[in-house]
Amino acid sequence: MSPRQYNLGKRTAQIEQSRRQVIDAARALLGEADSYHGFTLDAVAKRADVSRATVYYQFGSKTGLLEAVCDDLGVAGGLSELVKAFTNPEPLAALAEFIACFARFWQADRPAMRRLRALAALDAEVHAVISARDERRREGLAVLSAPFADPDPSARDTAQQVRILLALTSFETFDTMAGPDGDLFDAVPAITGLAATVLGVNTEEDSATHPR
Repeated sequence: MSPRQYNLGKRTAQIEQSRRQVIDAARALLGEADSYHGFTLDAVAKRADVSRATVYYQFGSKTGLLEAVCDDLGVAGGLSELVKAFTNPEPLAALAEFIACFARFWQADRPAMRRLRALAALDAEVHAVISARDERRREGLAVLSAPFADPDPSARDTAQQVRILLALTSFETFDTMAGPDGDLFDAVPAITGLAATVLGVNTEEDSATHPR
C-alpha cells in the first residue's frame, strides 16, 4: 500500500468517526434539551468536540444534520423491515407489520424522537424534515389500505381513512397510548385494531398477527 492510499484511508476513517460523533451528539442533545434554543449547530459541535466548520463540512446545514439524524434513527429502529409489510400477501397482516415496524422505530430513541416532533412545530427546518418523512408514511399507508377500498367510490372516503391511519401510526399516538414509561410496542394491538375499524374490517373474521 502506498503512503497516499494509507493516508486517504486514515482520513476517511477520521471523517466517518467525526460524522458519528456529531450524529451521536445531536441525538443526545435532542434527548436532553429542555428548551427550543438548546438544539443549535454550535451546541452540537461543542458536545461532539469538533468545530462548527466540521459540522458544516459533514452535513452542509442544520437540515442536512437533521436528515442524517433521522436516517440514523431509521437504521436503529429497523425501518428497513418495512419491506416485510409491502411483500406480505395478506392485507391486514401487512398493515399490522407496518404498524409494528413504526413502533420499533419510534421506540429506538424516544426522548430524541419526542424532541424532534415538538421542534417541528417551532422550527421551519425541522418541520420540513419531519413533514417529508410523515408524507412517506402516508404514501405507504395509502398503498397498504388500497386492498380494503370499497368498490363503490361513494361509499367510503379513502383519503380520510389514510389521514386517520397517519394519525394512528404517529409517534404522538404511540407515545400517548404507551404512557411515559411504557413500551411503545404494547400499543401495537390496539392501534392495529383501530386501523382495522377505520378500514371497515371485521377482525373477528379476518384476524391480523402482531409481529415483534
